[in-house]
Amino acid sequence: MKDLMKRLTEAYGPSGDEEQIRDLIRAEVESLADELRVDTLGNLIAAKKGQGGGKRVMLAAHMDEIGLIISYVDEKGFLRAQPIGGLDLTTLAGGRIVFSDGAVGVIAPENREDFRKEPELSKLYIDVGATSYDEAKGRLGQPAGFLRPFVDLGKRVVAKAFDDRIGCVVLIETLRRLQDTPHEVYFVFSVQEEVGLRGARTGAYGVDPEIGIAVDITASGDTPEARKMAMKLGAGPCIKVRDSGMLAHPGVKDLLIETAEAREIPYQLEVLAAGSTDAAAIQLSRSGVPAGCVSVACRYYHTPSEMVDVDDVENTVRLLVALLEEPIEL
Repeated sequence: MKDLMKRLTEAYGPSGDEEQIRDLIRAEVESLADELRVDTLGNLIAAKKGQGGGKRVMLAAHMDEIGLIISYVDEKGFLRAQPIGGLDLTTLAGGRIVFSDGAVGVIAPENREDFRKEPELSKLYIDVGATSYDEAKGRLGQPAGFLRPFVDLGKRVVAKAFDDRIGCVVLIETLRRLQDTPHEVYFVFSVQEEVGLRGARTGAYGVDPEIGIAVDITASGDTPEARKMAMKLGAGPCIKVRDSGMLAHPGVKDLLIETAEAREIPYQLEVLAAGSTDAAAIQLSRSGVPAGCVSVACRYYHTPSEMVDVDDVENTVRLLVALLEEPIEL
């Protein structure tokens, strides 16, 4: 599974420009799915038709990642940018970005002293090696992702886009391992989550599920002087109770807890103060959908060095497979 993590996290795919990561995921799931399609907004939807008599279930994980979009080019060929999604500005100076064609740029502050403090994005520029406006003008309006390799630390792994490529890994592995299910399961690899849960909204409308579960990352509270939160690395999948965008459906939450306990899968409860997931969009689709979320605890989210625990990922797959193998009653 680590090889899949590496390939997906190192891939390019900021919100609105998910074609490359979608192609990678398509190659993984096309032989496993009974049906495969891409909807108008760009969501990749892989369906597994069950034996019948079950529910229409939507599992969602977003393909997109945070990034930048070039908003200005000066006469010397230096670039300025606006954010795609929520950025941690303290991690930008000295970092690198990559464009869809593989070209690389370096992020730098106007004033060297700004390396010592959190800079404003307006005070950062991007150097792509150009010497004039004409050399760099083609970059105007182009999105860019961050450039950072996957690192294997053994039990823990680090990458620049576990939010939410780790959810995509979980969905792929769940589809791969799910042999028999009574349910009609739609694995939705959604777009544009980081800019407003947009793909999940249209994806849920098209699938019209009877139950929806998002798979995403959540913050951890196990680092020095971290905000006091129950979630931590290595303690199992986090079953969401609430976040700032939704209250999990009680029936879905309880079903996940009961499944984990029945299969002796470690789990923790997630009560998140800020942030939300695709589940919030699924929940409000059409006349409403019973929705919940299973999260993987993640350190340093929305930075180029997000960290997760491999056992948490494995246990999240086990939980979803176990849930989908049995009848669902809410």
